[in-house]
Amino acid sequence: MATSDSNPSAATAPTPSPAVPLSAKKENVPVTPKLAELNESRQELLNRIQNLKQDLQSWRSKLDTQVKVYRDELLELKKSLNVEVDQLRSEFQGLRTTLRQQQEDVTASLKNLGLQDVPVENKETVAPKIEVKDEKDQDLPKEENKEEVNS
Repeated sequence: MATSDSNPSAATAPTPSPAVPLSAKKENVPVTPKLAELNESRQELLNRIQNLKQDLQSWRSKLDTQVKVYRDELLELKKSLNVEVDQLRSEFQGLRTTLRQQQEDVTASLKNLGLQDVPVENKETVAPKIEVKDEKDQDLPKEENKEEVNS
C-alpha cells in the first residue's frame, strides 16, 4: 500500500486496461472507413506527385533537347556569319587595293599628261592672262569714272 499512499490520485482513478478504451470502441466502426479514405487520399496524392515528377523530368528533357538544338543552330549561324564577314573583308580589301591601284594609275596618267602639256599650257595661259589684264585695265578707268561720277 505504500504505492497508494504515495500517489493518492492513482488510488481513486481507475487503471486503464491495455485494450482500446470504450470511446474508441464506439468509433472503431467509423474510424476504419476514415483511415481507408485517408490512405486512399494519401495514395492519390503520392500518385499525383509521381506524375508531376515524371512531367517535370519530361519537360526538363524536352527543354534540354530544345536548348541543345538552339545552341547547335546558333553555332552554325555564327560560323556562317564569320565566313561571310571574312569574305566581305577580303572583298573590301580587294576593292581597296583596286582603288589604290586605280588612283595611282590616274595620278601617274595626270602627271604624264601634265608634263607633256606644260609647255603648251604655258603659251596658252600666258596669252589669256595678258588679255584678262588688258580687259581689267580697260575696265578700271570705267570704274574710276563711275566712282568719280557717284562722288
